[in-house]
Amino acid sequence: MKVFKNILKWMVVAFFASTILAVVALRFIPVYVTPLMITRCIEQKKDGKPLKLKHHWVSLEEMSPSLPVAVMASEDQRFLQHHGFDYEAIEKAAMYNMDHDKKRGASTISQQTAKNVFLWQGRSWLRKGLEAYFTVLIEFVWGKHRIMEVYLNSIEMGDGIYGAEAVAREHFNVSAKELTRANCALIAATLPNPLKFSSKYPSDYMVKRKFKIMKEMRFIPLFPKRGEDVDPSTVDGGIYKK
Repeated sequence: MKVFKNILKWMVVAFFASTILAVVALRFIPVYVTPLMITRCIEQKKDGKPLKLKHHWVSLEEMSPSLPVAVMASEDQRFLQHHGFDYEAIEKAAMYNMDHDKKRGASTISQQTAKNVFLWQGRSWLRKGLEAYFTVLIEFVWGKHRIMEVYLNSIEMGDGIYGAEAVAREHFNVSAKELTRANCALIAATLPNPLKFSSKYPSDYMVKRKFKIMKEMRFIPLFPKRGEDVDPSTVDGGIYKK
């Protein structure tokens, strides 16, 4: 029994040590591959499709300033205010899900980043628990600027396409820095399901989503530069949200 306890203790120590070291390392090292990228390649192989993995890491400063605004407008409007979890959104989603068969999520950009970089896809309680753990870690170690930078570099934005630079090249024939405000809104519109929705060949529904996001962008502060605090007066469209 004592041997078992010692083994368990060292397994716990090894888990925390390795995960903390990984988070600290990725605070400075670009994330070139994620579990989702590997999973998608395996799925392509099983389906007899040619392997496709388009991913080009760039810094947040090498992206259009409208892109962080667009994904915040679409995915997580309180990203710059919360500390990893939007409890107001969670409460609203819980109330909505009580009366609807189609469930609504409330994952923040921080949670999505933690899942994309460190974990597998799925809906088990174990994965959700680990997602919460990594969310707390990256909020504490990385901060908002790095979380957004990793998110926009690692998130799936099309079939075999990951990150801002790859989708800009593949779908708009420009660099991530050259993406227009409308391009950014259209990319953000696809994020709930980038394998179903396309920013290259947008449906009428996607176009409507794009314009809705562009309206919301008018009330979202411009994303602060590295080391700066957010300035609430610098909203994307020059309008304060009352």
